Amino acid sequence: MKKIILILALFMGVFAAQAQSLQENKFFDNWSVTLKGGAIMPFQGYAFWPSARGIFGLELRKQITPVIGFGIEGEATINTTSWEKTPNYWGPKSPNIIDHTLAGMFGTVNLANLFMGYKGVPRVFEVEGVIGAGWLHAFHRAEAAGMYGNDYDSWYVKAGANLNFNFGESRAWTFSLKPSVVWDMNGDVMEVFRNNDRFKHEWIVDQKHETHNGKSQMNANHAAVELEAGITYHFKGSNGERYITLCPYKYSQNDIDALNNEINGMRNQLNGLKGDLDAANARNAQLQRDLDAARKAPKPETIDKTKYIDRESAMMNVLVHFKVNKTNITPDQQANVERVAMYLKNNPTATVDIKGYASVEGPADNNVRLANGRAEAVKNMLINKYKIAADRITAQGCGATDMFQELSWNRVSICELIIKK
Repeated sequence: MKKIILILALFMGVFAAQAQSLQENKFFDNWSVTLKGGAIMPFQGYAFWPSARGIFGLELRKQITPVIGFGIEGEATINTTSWEKTPNYWGPKSPNIIDHTLAGMFGTVNLANLFMGYKGVPRVFEVEGVIGAGWLHAFHRAEAAGMYGNDYDSWYVKAGANLNFNFGESRAWTFSLKPSVVWDMNGDVMEVFRNNDRFKHEWIVDQKHETHNGKSQMNANHAAVELEAGITYHFKGSNGERYITLCPYKYSQNDIDALNNEINGMRNQLNGLKGDLDAANARNAQLQRDLDAARKAPKPETIDKTKYIDRESAMMNVLVHFKVNKTNITPDQQANVERVAMYLKNNPTATVDIKGYASVEGPADNNVRLANGRAEAVKNMLINKYKIAADRITAQGCGATDMFQELSWNRVSICELIIKK
């Protein structure tokens, strides 16, 4: 058991050492299935080939790293020879076609990749070490039940090697030679045989056989040799390959820190954009409320144009609206200023007289400032943005003069476009 624990610790160490250089291995990546078959015979006490029985099985395996793999297997032996030499640790010949079945788990270590490194593609030839354990069942014939008991259950340990030949352009197939040794780890299955008066004398005479102490152990008399060949098909993974690939770039700690900083910067930028979006949504909601209020407001009275223009002039009025206590021109009002600029450009002799207004709410001095600022804002945009000559523009504030009965309609600049006759 200590040996098994040490081997598992070695597996974990190799796995941790390679994890940083490998591309992400998802659960359904790097799976394979193996069909195998060959011969099995007792480890000692029997002629090697004359005592061989057929064996076949199936493996399902996942490669965790280029070095470490895990899998499950099932095997069955075919009753083609008799193992009845006394004492017989493997039981008498069974009349069944299948006389032993094995099912268990195993781990593999790719020695080629462990000692020579992995370059991102499997080698043509590789050697793997294999260790496994599982459940063993033997089928006994009826007349042997008095001596051996009925069908026999045990557990086994396996150790061996895989000699792998990888072929195909995508390494989809592997042909393997699979020699191994299997130990029956159960207690003393021959206790009944030794204590049976019919066979006791034979047991005493045959002293060369090492007896079992009744505990699980690796006893050579309870071992068998497997010589198998297998063909393996490797399933395609999430990256389109049938084997483990290396990371295209190995990130250093500085790279990771830089990426984290970039991520944090993008998060801050996203938070800022969310704030801008919230502000835009709030502004849109306010504009919608203003529009609804304007639609419900009573129609303004007609302006008495005689108060503002010379009857000898032809005139066109354009209004630029401002928000409460504001002198800046909002984007939605720039089109009105542009309309004035286009008229002046299309009529070179025309001039514009800009009058700024403010409602009567609030302090009078502030209303004067607002009226002057609104007139100057339109003038400056005509000069700076649309390149209208300053001598064609006059601008003045009109204080709190009311144009309309509805107070909110007085937050405007009126552009009077004039062509002298």
